[in-house]
Amino acid sequence: MKQFLFLTLAVVLFSSCAEELIEKPDNLIPEDKMVTIIKDMAIVNAGKATNLSKLRENGVDPTSYIFKKYEIDSAQFVNSDRYYASKPLVYETMYKQVEKELEEQRLKLEAEKKVRDSMNQAEKVKKNIDLKEKDSTLIKSVQQ
Repeated sequence: MKQFLFLTLAVVLFSSCAEELIEKPDNLIPEDKMVTIIKDMAIVNAGKATNLSKLRENGVDPTSYIFKKYEIDSAQFVNSDRYYASKPLVYETMYKQVEKELEEQRLKLEAEKKVRDSMNQAEKVKKNIDLKEKDSTLIKSVQQ
């Protein structure tokens, strides 16, 4: 009897989880595109938090920029976001993908910065060597 009750409860839970809480919008943004949009919004919002004056100076509205870039409007984004949010496992997977891509991008940028910094350091060393060579040439010419 306990097994039957457990099985019945499990079937009810699984069937209620499969139920659509929010109807799929006609103009649903595909998951992969939605992940890219969310990632770009995170980057733009970080830029907005650190350099809002530069964005204003250049007449850039971050949200409008994203919508224009992906050829969507705010209603389509909100409806798609609400639909995916009604599916917690899908939504969580999407945000984990966003997090993964942002981390990969961060690591790539850090590596590029290290290369630039080392190239700048090498250039400074070369300039110092050139100056020392010029100084020693100048000293030798003065001594003669």
